Amino acid sequence: MAIAIANRLALPTPFPVKDHPRHGAVQNGCRAKVSLASPVAAGLLSRFALKQCSPVRKRTLLPVRATVAEDTVVPSKFEFPSAPILLPDGPWREIPGGVTAAAGFKAIGMYAGLRAVGKKPDLALVICEDDAVAAGTFTKNLMAAAPVIYCKEVLAKSPTARGVLINAGQANAATGDAGYQDTLDCAEAVAKLLGIDTGAVLIESTGVIGQRIKKEALLESLPKLVSSLSTSAEAADAAAVAITTTDLVSKSVAIETMIGGTSVKLGGIAKGSGMIHPNMATMLGVVTTDANVAVDVWRSMVLTAVNRSFNQITVDGDTSTNDTLLGLASGRAGGPLIDSLDSNEAQQLQSALDAVLQGLAKSIAWDGEGATCLIEVKVTGADTEAAAAAVAKSVAASSLTKAAVYGRDPNWGRIACAAGYSGVNFDPQDLRIHLGDALLMEAGQPMPFDRAAASAHMKHAGDIHGTVQINISVGSGPGESFAWGCDLSYDYVKINAEYTT
Repeated sequence: MAIAIANRLALPTPFPVKDHPRHGAVQNGCRAKVSLASPVAAGLLSRFALKQCSPVRKRTLLPVRATVAEDTVVPSKFEFPSAPILLPDGPWREIPGGVTAAAGFKAIGMYAGLRAVGKKPDLALVICEDDAVAAGTFTKNLMAAAPVIYCKEVLAKSPTARGVLINAGQANAATGDAGYQDTLDCAEAVAKLLGIDTGAVLIESTGVIGQRIKKEALLESLPKLVSSLSTSAEAADAAAVAITTTDLVSKSVAIETMIGGTSVKLGGIAKGSGMIHPNMATMLGVVTTDANVAVDVWRSMVLTAVNRSFNQITVDGDTSTNDTLLGLASGRAGGPLIDSLDSNEAQQLQSALDAVLQGLAKSIAWDGEGATCLIEVKVTGADTEAAAAAVAKSVAASSLTKAAVYGRDPNWGRIACAAGYSGVNFDPQDLRIHLGDALLMEAGQPMPFDRAAASAHMKHAGDIHGTVQINISVGSGPGESFAWGCDLSYDYVKINAEYTT
């Protein structure tokens, strides 16, 4: 029996599964339903989908965003499930709206005919009504995609931007000079429609590496895209769906918090499911806020938050050519300018930004290709936060550990091994390992434990697509960090063996 995700409302009886979003062919006579949300809906319905029938990927009950009227964007009605957003605790509250929650922002997502198959939205636009303080972090892959190169050049010249255009279907990476010109042409076309400078438009692309953007289809769709921009939550949801590729769920979140005496909102969307091993994953994201923050402070904050979130997730060990996180701050919330990283207001904004990006990052790992559960690794006792982060990432990235979790095998030796080759120098006699509530190692010594109970912890997490907790201590230092991954199943190979076929 399917069990609802922890911290979610009780769910109604699921409906049958039909088309699997990653595999068009019928498998064992059963496919999961392809569905998505329209940005022009009259309302938002709460529905649920059970994605368990396909042998390619098991899924538990998920909340689905559904819409009513949508023929102005896509030719028929669709639904698309949203990921659980696992926000850390803090002085904020989750609110609707995603990237449009913060004052000054609009968004939209629509079908533009860019995908190889299907009618899911594949083109998104997020804009700010004023010049927004802009920041970006990008892949360190030497084969960086054309939009990555373009965005880095733009942000090196300007402290602000007005919008981000995102396409799915083609990564526009390894496409040479022609691919770079495609990016420029797209930015120029959006800028002309909005009446702004070309350099105020940033570009993100995702899809198959080596393929150029379907530029003609994209350019033809831009007038409708721009005219449909909206501040609604439905529009933000549509943008979140439009940037997905092999994702089975969209990732969108927004929070409200107090910065000093000012109410500030932050929101974000992200995509990613495979090719996830950031050095800043195929991972794209946009985060927006109405905080009044100086450009140098904002850019430092975004980099710090990325290091604590997206750079701490892993699915398969592959670092994409297109990884990009763009952050826009409108300043519409007002209040004193945050111009010092040492101020209380800056620390409050940093914590809130960390929370938004960690929530999105965990959703990506949770949605890892073929995954049945999220793995959260917490490391304490290191000399520094960076050292703790390295140990945590090493364990979360271990293929042997991930495979053991999939097999529900409490093989703690693999955890200890991965901690040991992390590159962090610690005393093995200080190592302590917990798997769920089970103490597996203490002071470097193996401990007797209930293997059945430890296995049951992993089995329960897999049954509900929940979280397997691994807690590690490497000493008595102040350094603490997290990393997130997912189990490694047979289905990961099936999905990626057939990616372009």
